[in-house]
Amino acid sequence: MARIAIVTGGTRGIGEAISLALQAAGATVVANYGGDDRKAAEFTERTGIVSKKWNVADHQACLDAVGAIEAAHGAVDIVVNNAGITRDGTILKMTYEMWREVLDVNLGGCFNMAKASFPGMRTRKFGRIVNIGSINGQAGQYGQVNYAAAKAGIHGFTKALAQEGARFNVTCNAIAPGYIDTDMVAAVPADVLDKIVAKIPAGRLGQASEIARGVVFLTSDDAAFVTGSTLTINGGQYMH
Repeated sequence: MARIAIVTGGTRGIGEAISLALQAAGATVVANYGGDDRKAAEFTERTGIVSKKWNVADHQACLDAVGAIEAAHGAVDIVVNNAGITRDGTILKMTYEMWREVLDVNLGGCFNMAKASFPGMRTRKFGRIVNIGSINGQAGQYGQVNYAAAKAGIHGFTKALAQEGARFNVTCNAIAPGYIDTDMVAAVPADVLDKIVAKIPAGRLGQASEIARGVVFLTSDDAAFVTGSTLTINGGQYMH
């Protein structure tokens, strides 16, 4: 029987690559999205992967969504917490709303989805949770105190939840991508992007598929003894 996987932010960018890779590995995937109905519909039509809209920052919405997915498809085995937003600005310009929104989506979403899925995984004695962190949660980044704090929090959250799940065969790991060739990075001004690439020893941006392959490994039976780890995929830009 195919494993059931939820990928948050799973219809675009890194999330889309993860959804497709898990589908190729044999999972039944449900891709969460938070905003663009048209793009989500196009994604579903193109891939055959069900897309479902809810806000991962909304605790009850996560509980309801996981319950509905389990009713429709079966018990959720895999959760990939990929949904994330940016609201960049120096702390002098950052409003409390900019801080709160990023923490609620990027870090709060991990808690909400784990709260909805972890109890069932524990009972069934199988589960794979993968949280997508960031190089900027490891090294920090100017103008991103909210994003860096949320992503750093993900790495701590991962280590703590891994300890709760380990004896029940529920693993929790993180991936910390570097700069990946996605729409979010493409929006960076060309001169700034050139400076970023110049600092990457591999000499290029990463590909979303390279992050997705890491997720496939961490959610596989081959990774049963891997938990509480952060897989850093950044071309050598930051070695942690």
